[in-house]
Amino acid sequence: MGVIPFFAYTTVFLLIPTLVVIVGAFLDADGAPTTANIEALTSPSVVRGLRNSVVLSAVTAVVGAIVGGILAYAVSTASATSVVKRFITSLCGVLAQFGGVALAFAFVASFGATGLITAWLAAIGVDTGTGFWLYEWNKGLMLIYLYFQIPLMVIVFLPAVEGLRPQWREATETLGGTTWTYWRRVAGPILMPSFVGGMLLLFTNAFSAYATAKALISQGSPLLPLQIAGTMSSEVILGQENVGKAMALAMVVVVALVMTAYVMLDRRTSKWMPR
Repeated sequence: MGVIPFFAYTTVFLLIPTLVVIVGAFLDADGAPTTANIEALTSPSVVRGLRNSVVLSAVTAVVGAIVGGILAYAVSTASATSVVKRFITSLCGVLAQFGGVALAFAFVASFGATGLITAWLAAIGVDTGTGFWLYEWNKGLMLIYLYFQIPLMVIVFLPAVEGLRPQWREATETLGGTTWTYWRRVAGPILMPSFVGGMLLLFTNAFSAYATAKALISQGSPLLPLQIAGTMSSEVILGQENVGKAMALAMVVVVALVMTAYVMLDRRTSKWMPR
């Protein structure tokens, strides 16, 4: 009885929308079966949007995983009762959830053409340009995505780093191994599944993000989520809702593949990490 609300929630907000997307992707505007929507995915604009979304997600996932992984290790070296450790973990929990329009506005107010930090830099003679770089998907949007990607990596990777037992390093040193040997032969292989799994999670997180990109990019729709929104709002051509559902289906397939790999890595990690 206790899990009925959970199943009701996932049914209404996950299962039903997914079924609507899958069915709608193979129907035309009159409700007749068709493959035209799927064929539309091969158009240059859709291919470009998918490619840009994958590149944006992959770059921010890799950079976020590396920086977040290093920060997670640094945090793990502090004692469990350390005020700094508790502050950083709490801050990462907040920043990982801070996104959408509010995050876009914060960056515009800070780094925009008339932003506060831009004005400070101009006062000391540093020219940051017109600030239009902030509205480009391959520049400003990548920087903004890293703002919540790095804290998210800290949260998901910190338990794995803290699971490393001190006895493993001591055993390596006893057998004559160096620090490099320990990381290459012991800690590295153990942490690698968790690290790659966290990176895949970051990829999915960025791939499905919409509100921040929508608030910053108003023309061109260079990303697939923005193109889907355009078809649903009839911004370009009327009657393209089912084409948008086909695009959403493509995103569902990509996310499903990534999350399948994540689950497999998570199972592998559970065999290595102590319980």
